[in-house]
Amino acid sequence: MSILLRNATYINWKTLEFKTTNILVEEGLHGKIHFHDKIDQDNAKETIDCKGKFVTKSFAVGHHHAYSALARGMGAPKKNPENFYEILKYVWWTLDKCLDREMIEYSALVTAIACAKAGSTFVIDHHASPFAVYDSLDIIAKAFEKVGISHLLCYEISDRDGADIAERGLNVTDTYLQKNQGLVGLHASFTVGDDTLHKAVELMNLFKSGIHIHVAEDFYDQQHCLKTYKKRVIERLNDFEIINSSKTILVHCLHINDKERELIKNAPCWVAQNTESNLNNNVGYFKSVGLSENIMFGTDGMHSNMLQSAKAAFFVGQGFDKIDYKTAYNRFRNVHNYIEQNSFSGDGENNLVILDYDSPTDINQSNYLGHFLFGISSNHISDVISNGKLIVKNKQIQTVDEGEILKTSRELAHKLWNKMQE
Repeated sequence: MSILLRNATYINWKTLEFKTTNILVEEGLHGKIHFHDKIDQDNAKETIDCKGKFVTKSFAVGHHHAYSALARGMGAPKKNPENFYEILKYVWWTLDKCLDREMIEYSALVTAIACAKAGSTFVIDHHASPFAVYDSLDIIAKAFEKVGISHLLCYEISDRDGADIAERGLNVTDTYLQKNQGLVGLHASFTVGDDTLHKAVELMNLFKSGIHIHVAEDFYDQQHCLKTYKKRVIERLNDFEIINSSKTILVHCLHINDKERELIKNAPCWVAQNTESNLNNNVGYFKSVGLSENIMFGTDGMHSNMLQSAKAAFFVGQGFDKIDYKTAYNRFRNVHNYIEQNSFSGDGENNLVILDYDSPTDINQSNYLGHFLFGISSNHISDVISNGKLIVKNKQIQTVDEGEILKTSRELAHKLWNKMQE
């Protein structure tokens, strides 16, 4: 069955060309969209009148941490962190150790709901739960799919909790990738020894996948690499041929030198920029100088609003990066290019957002980018279609009971917070 969008103003996400038309949206993972001047409702399961509204491709998150969803509003850690390493140790590495299967499920559910309502129908996620490793990726996948969100998942393999847990991370990755599209996740160079790194690369090659890893988010990562391996982080990853995969995602890349930038530029890998997280952790500012155009935006688990991430990157970048209107939009949309280039499914043309954006000024192809940065927000998203299925209608989730999920997630959040204080 299909959805008919009547009287729509369609914005081509690649060319920004505007077209007034009726759109027939096919359901299914490989569903198409068809433009019609005449209205034919015979094959439509549902009809939405889009008069005065704009329809364009839905969004996607280039780097997320669904496991952090229950952290919002939690109390201070046992020790006040004095640097980035201590932020990890006393906040995130404490939280991820306390996660159980139910917490993982509801973290994924509330993240998927938030993504959908903010216009994203595809999420690239990076998960960690050292004492609840097995089946964790399957739990997240089922939760995302229940809401209607497509995904590209990985487990954050790390030696920081010992060899046994690192081995579990490798095993769950192996098992998951046998039946699902996904990536091989690593935390960061400073928590992954050569033996584990070698095994992760073997999995990457076995499944023709890529590595999803945090890179030089803080200078500590470089210091550790130089002291331990006598080389910089990107040099180490390059020696393992990690950056030679177009599926590899290097997250952050703040504290890298010119040689490292050159290595990344000449490789097919991608960089995920996460401006707000960098600001929150006070680790530095992203600079694209010397890199290729393979840069996409993520949220790093701060929230699920890609429009917000794009605006933050643009405004902060005025003082630290070479970024203009077009560059900001291209990085916002580059995640689709990453997905398409690597033949991942779930981000086809039948993934759409409907924007109820009643601008006080004219909006057209020539000034759309100005509206993108200074006008359009998640508040204007009225409906979201994922793989041809209406998952948000009039700003309400259609696939799950959001109220019941939030009720349970609040209970689990208190359980998590109390556990973190033990």
